[in-house]
Amino acid sequence: MTAFPTTGSDTGERRRAGDTRPVISALIDEATVQAIAEEAWIALVGEDEVLVPLPGDLPADPLSSWVDVVGPWTGSVVLTTGAQTAAELTRALLGDYAPDLLEHEDVADAFGEIANVVGGNVKAALPGPSALSLPEVGNPPAVRNPADVVRIDVLWRGQPVSISVQGALPPLPVAHH
Repeated sequence: MTAFPTTGSDTGERRRAGDTRPVISALIDEATVQAIAEEAWIALVGEDEVLVPLPGDLPADPLSSWVDVVGPWTGSVVLTTGAQTAAELTRALLGDYAPDLLEHEDVADAFGEIANVVGGNVKAALPGPSALSLPEVGNPPAVRNPADVVRIDVLWRGQPVSISVQGALPPLPVAHH
């Protein structure tokens, strides 16, 4: 029988070695997020609606829509733009059915649906089974781990839109030897 040295206290090092969880940049890249967003825009907003991969400064009145992905990777797919741009997106999505006066619920439903489609396609690109939450609109979830974010900044009709895929969990502690 082999004797194992005892240290008197459990450092948890063996357990933590198996606690690795992927960061999003190891699973999906900016080009994939860009392609998913472009496909969603064409399908929902219109064939002539293009996203130009140029960053722009978000206005002072940002509005976000997002869905949460829960699975081997857990986080949120967040779209952020100005409130006026979200209203223009709603009009483009609703087309001839857009009311003359948009209500907050109209914008929340349409902008949330775009996040839902983009998020569903991101989920499909990730490994393993995952679940998708219902879309939410408002102030976005905080970035918990800056290393667990893939973000693209685009212009739609000259207006900035940010699309980020961001982890919901803080970084794992680093073992100090």
